[in-house]
Amino acid sequence: MTTEQNLPILSPSEARVLGVLIEKQRTVPDSYPLTLNSLLAGCNQKTSRHPVMELGEAEVQDALESLRRRSLVDESSGGRAMRYGHNTDRVLRLPSQSVILLAVLMLRGPQTAGELRIASDRMHNFADISSVEGFLDEMAERPAGALVVKLPRLPGARESRWAHLLSGPVAAELMAVPAVGAAAPVAGGDAGETAALRLRVDRLEAEVATLKATLAKVCADLGIDAG
Repeated sequence: MTTEQNLPILSPSEARVLGVLIEKQRTVPDSYPLTLNSLLAGCNQKTSRHPVMELGEAEVQDALESLRRRSLVDESSGGRAMRYGHNTDRVLRLPSQSVILLAVLMLRGPQTAGELRIASDRMHNFADISSVEGFLDEMAERPAGALVVKLPRLPGARESRWAHLLSGPVAAELMAVPAVGAAAPVAGGDAGETAALRLRVDRLEAEVATLKATLAKVCADLGIDAG
């Protein structure tokens, strides 16, 4: 069994699979654990994912097998299809809030605490940004090894971004302090409008994902290929 002291580094496909399992456990609980088809669809979503990936069925199966060997994933039979769930909280000994934040970072890349709060809204309602930062700080200062790292603040940005470390150290360019003349991100009112629009898109996307997952479950129970 994998322990928190010797957790192997996750490949991009393994991180995507694990992130999707964590996300869907909260957003589509009636369809969790997931079938391979549902998991594949979640991995290749065009929204709420960075980078967007085009994983094949064999790649997802390989990632599942690798994660299963580390006790991060288990499988069970349900209806006519195998189903897959995660054990991240148990293996890493983390509260559910921290696991959710890790999932968002695995699925979307580096995020500010404010962005994390918005992106995780359907999985957990964090009271405020400070509560998000509290869980991030705990993971960054974890005695068994940091799981997240705070990146240098970009010019003009109000918050620093955070990145997960489950796939190893972050790229050197992300840790470098940007030059003073570097382009600054949108701030102020525009940033708030952008975040609100992103939340609306995420909620609409999640509703579509829920309908697709429900359809996939019904088809699996009836032995019909959902395509």
